[in-house]
Amino acid sequence: MKKLIIFILALLPFLASSQDIDKHYKIYDVKKQKLISIDAIAADMAKADVLFFGEEHNDSIGHYLEASLLKKLAANYPNQVALTMEMFHTDVQPIINEYLQGIISEKNFIKEARAWNNYKDYRPMIELAKAQKFEVIGANAAARYSNAVTRSGLQVLADLPASSKQFLPPLPIDTLTGRYYEKFIDLLGGHGMGPMKVYQSQNFWDATMAWSIAKFAKANKGKKIFQVNGRFHSDERLGTYAQLQKIAPKLKVLNIACFSADDFANPNWEKHQALGDYVILTDPTVKRTF
Repeated sequence: MKKLIIFILALLPFLASSQDIDKHYKIYDVKKQKLISIDAIAADMAKADVLFFGEEHNDSIGHYLEASLLKKLAANYPNQVALTMEMFHTDVQPIINEYLQGIISEKNFIKEARAWNNYKDYRPMIELAKAQKFEVIGANAAARYSNAVTRSGLQVLADLPASSKQFLPPLPIDTLTGRYYEKFIDLLGGHGMGPMKVYQSQNFWDATMAWSIAKFAKANKGKKIFQVNGRFHSDERLGTYAQLQKIAPKLKVLNIACFSADDFANPNWEKHQALGDYVILTDPTVKRTF
């Protein structure tokens, strides 16, 4: 009951504007070419190891669905679920663990784990993990390292002391080419990146998250890993997804692309189907979280 109350309280701002959340999202199974429920995705995880949820960081409905899906996974696979997140960094793992064990306060956790400004959107998942005692993994690279790469390129990572390299994937880090690079340039409006190694930073984030997932999976056979990240990192099975396939090809991976869509009322599923195994469209009329 306590867990349910915490979950509902976190969603009150949204619930106040809608009495029926189910009307504000549609889930499409690309392989089966039909609309499905959250329960169906959770059931499909019986034959998979990792589930990517590619979100838009300010999507209210997306955040609700992440928490709902994690709750379903925890119910379907007791003591077998773990949460990996772009929103926390590898170097704050001890702080995450301390909070989940009830040793430190939430205030200290938020401050010292450098939680994102919209932490309230991810809090239901963290509190569920805390209540049910499953692991949360800070998967992303710390900003100080990615900023160094942006300034000086990936080679700068080799100069870090050994104590710092424990938070990083093995070097050298592969820079993905082809479609992912093209998408990244499009994201920048078609402009070049000049002296800044921005794309190398993007690959560094992807490689770090993939390494975090693979490392945890290797040490915890049979766990169902729920990875939450911005959708650019996993759409079209590129980015973090592609890096994970390279370093852990035996892992069975499923992928969700979730976003607010202008065609929500009458979706063109064919247009979206290359994005992943499941496409979730959310209602663009619902207020964003920031």
